[in-house]
Amino acid sequence: MTQPSRRMFWLLARAQRRVAAAADANIADLGLTSTQAGALFCFKEEGLLVGELASALDLAQSAASGLAQRLEDAGLVARSEEAGDGRAARLKLTAAGRRKRDEAVRRTTAANAKMLQGFSEREADVIVRWLNHVADISAPPVRSRKREKT
Repeated sequence: MTQPSRRMFWLLARAQRRVAAAADANIADLGLTSTQAGALFCFKEEGLLVGELASALDLAQSAASGLAQRLEDAGLVARSEEAGDGRAARLKLTAAGRRKRDEAVRRTTAANAKMLQGFSEREADVIVRWLNHVADISAPPVRSRKREKT
């Protein structure tokens, strides 16, 4: 029996492209992208700040701000002034946002189960552990905003 290919970068990139396309197709009729659905998954009852959304999704602050604006434009979230900090805005799900989030969660849960179909609980735990490991060791180094002297 031949060894399965261990071209990890290629395999991960291929899987990521296909999973992203399937995730988008899975919720397209809801008028959401998988990125928007992922953002909706982050919300708790008390809402969250844009910085918290950025942290939860591993996005730059500017990308999270744009995403928050698109969610607001779509009527899925509403902004309110954060108590004690006039510069910050708290985002909260609207009724439409909660409905779409709940349906996207249902569909995504089913898709996650399908991805792990045929794997034991132990194997699934190894897959999850490995994916987290890869994400942790592959994080880009934090760069200083100071210019180095040349």
